[in-house]
Amino acid sequence: MNDPWRPVRFIDAEIQAHHDRPPSLAKKPPPPDSFVWGERTYRVLDVLSTWTSYERRGRMADNMAPAHLATAARRGSWGVGRFYFRVRTDGGSVYDLYYDRQPEAAGDRAGHWFLWRELQADEPRR
Repeated sequence: MNDPWRPVRFIDAEIQAHHDRPPSLAKKPPPPDSFVWGERTYRVLDVLSTWTSYERRGRMADNMAPAHLATAARRGSWGVGRFYFRVRTDGGSVYDLYYDRQPEAAGDRAGHWFLWRELQADEPRR
């Protein structure tokens, strides 16, 4: 499958995501209805695609037996995984956002939202 979008700016900044209705599952949230990055609020008008990654990163990749690692890569495990959302905002821009389920610390068990990158439509090749 050819992706019609290409990254034009890498951002990877933490954002505040807002849902008009609270998600029923905190660790498996739907795409946000809006998000705040810097001083601006962006309203999500369209969700263009979604995908997940249960890849274990850093030291988390080394603390599991290989047989269990394959299962965890398919289903995920507590605090591991990212939910990605490609969205179009009210300004017409397209962004990839993700929710990272990894807690920061024992006192901060919630995951965090990030604005990963800005995209634009790839020019068709002739």
